[in-house]
This record gives sequence, C-alpha cells and structure tokens, in this order.
Amino acid sequence: MAKRLRIAVCLCLALAAVPVQSAQEELPSLPEPTSNNAVAMIETDNGARIYSFQGLLSGKRWSDIHARTWAYDAGQWSELDPVPVREGRLAGAAIGIDDVVWLFGGYTVAEDGAEVSTPEVFRLNSGDRKMEHVSDMPVPVDDMAVFAYQGRYIYLVSGWHDLGNVNLVQVLDTRTMAWSQATPYPGAPVFGHAGGLYGGTLLLCGGVRIEYPEDGSPRRFLPSRECWLGEIDSSDFRRIAWQSAAHHPGPARYRAAAVADDSGHVVFAGGTDNPYNFDGIGYNGIPSAPLANIVRFNIKSLRWDQPLELSEPSMDHRALLFRDGWFYLVGGMLRGQRVSDRVLRFRLD
Repeated sequence: MAKRLRIAVCLCLALAAVPVQSAQEELPSLPEPTSNNAVAMIETDNGARIYSFQGLLSGKRWSDIHARTWAYDAGQWSELDPVPVREGRLAGAAIGIDDVVWLFGGYTVAEDGAEVSTPEVFRLNSGDRKMEHVSDMPVPVDDMAVFAYQGRYIYLVSGWHDLGNVNLVQVLDTRTMAWSQATPYPGAPVFGHAGGLYGGTLLLCGGVRIEYPEDGSPRRFLPSRECWLGEIDSSDFRRIAWQSAAHHPGPARYRAAAVADDSGHVVFAGGTDNPYNFDGIGYNGIPSAPLANIVRFNIKSLRWDQPLELSEPSMDHRALLFRDGWFYLVGGMLRGQRVSDRVLRFRLD
C-alpha cells in the first residue's frame, strides 16, 4: 500500500478571500419534493441528462422513503421505472460515466426505526427506462463519497455500514466488474462527507464521526473537521497517498453537495453544522438548519476561498453536479427541514 502521508504544515492557514462573480438560476422543479436523493449526470446525443434516484418525500416519515427515478433533459423531467427494490432507500450514491449511470447502496428504514445498509449496485444505460442489478458491494455502505477515475474505476470512500462507520475504500472496475480494496481512508471514519476528484487527486471533507465516551455513556455523532487529500497512483489504482489538508472556512459540514470542476477546484455547497437523522432533527434533539455559503478548494494552489451564497440555504444532499461551467443542486432540505423540489444551477467565474 502507498505510504500514508501526514504533511499538513504546507496546507495550514491556506485561505484566500477571493471575490468571485457568480450567477444563479432555477430550472424546472422536480416532479415531487425529494431530499437525500442520489443524483448523477451523463452526456447524451441531445446534451446533458440529469437523474434523481430514491430519497425522502415531504412527509419525512419512514413510509415517505421512496425508490422513484426521474430524468431531466430537453427542459423537462420525466419519470422512469423505479429502482428495482422492495423498499425505498436513502443515502445512496450515483455517478455517471460516459452514457451509463451507476447507483450504489443506500439504507432502508423500517417502521420500528431499524436501519439496514444495502449492497446492490445498479446500472442504467442512456435511453433505458429500467435499471439492472449488476453487482453487490463487498461491504454494503451508505452515506459514502463516490468518485469515478479514468472513466473506468468507481471509488466508494468510507461511509456507514449497519452499526458504524468504516474506513474502507472499495473500488469497482466497471469494465471487468471486479472489486478491489484501495488504501484505506486515513482519518476518523465518517458518513455524510463530501468531496471531489480532479485528475488523480481526491479531496474529502466533513461528515460525521462517532465518539465513544470513556465513561460508557451513549456514543455521540459529531461533525468532523478533517479534510484529506488523496493522490491515486497512476500505475496502480488501488494505491492512494493520503495527506491531511486545511479545513475549509466555517463550520464542519454534514451532507453538503460537492464536486470538482474542470479548473482544478473542489466546490462545496450548503450542508449543515448539526448532524441529524433522516427527518432533519439533529442527533442532539435540535432541528438542523441548512447553510447557504459555498466554498471551494484549489487543488493546484492548496487554497480555499468563499465565493458566494446560495439563494436559499440547503442541506441533505448526496452530490453536486457540474457541466460547462455550471453547477447543479437537485432537491434537498431547506429552512424548517422542508423537503424541496428546487433545481438550482449556479456558476463561479
């Protein structure tokens, strides 16, 4: 395995107050308000297509967790066949490679509150209405971070498995459908974290870590202020050299939306500083409030800046999408834990 680096000195206090011009606009709304939905984008002959899978409807009860699939192109949303599962799911992860979308895991919630991480991997080809079950994760995870590398490898980093967080980095080769284990995540294992991949460099921040008090009192779910850079070995996709990075300005974020753009920045939008259960009520019993600000990290200069505010604070996201200079934020949860049908796009110039 690659040697795990801990060279935080050169990365500390790397904050640049850079003013950035921006634009924001709303696209046609989702067919229904939905939050904690897995989203992805692919290119088609007619341009980009956005997908939304699974999630939580406005009632925010266990019975409001769904498996519906929606697709957006040509200026409108259409409903496709639902994900072929018996129960709705939350906290899955989706990603597009060329004209194929891949959907991973998520968790189910029973009427008694029991939660189970699910293992399935689904594939949806452009133009198809129905997803195909193509594999299972070696270790089922949800609320993980997902990245695609070299148009072939999909990385599932850390996340929650049934009873606790794992430090695993599970990699699917989409050509051979073989699974591998890459260099483990070096920080405290987390769920609900976010990040982006630029070239061969990963950046991950935030999420929730678990603290086990020495006095035997119940475990606590706490926001993580760790950020980690990971350099994927170009000769061996399983080797990742990790090093700690300076945390972004402001509080640690849970379920923010993040992605890398084509200029070498990883952009984080929204989220909350108060980790919560799926209904938006914090593990501490306090209703969680969404954040409005957007921050971005320059992979090349190792510097943060805070370019703008969202038009409305938003949280409970699984990914941020990017294409041709525009970022897309699909669904989520707004003030008052209100599930949203909003599709916002913005740009940073």
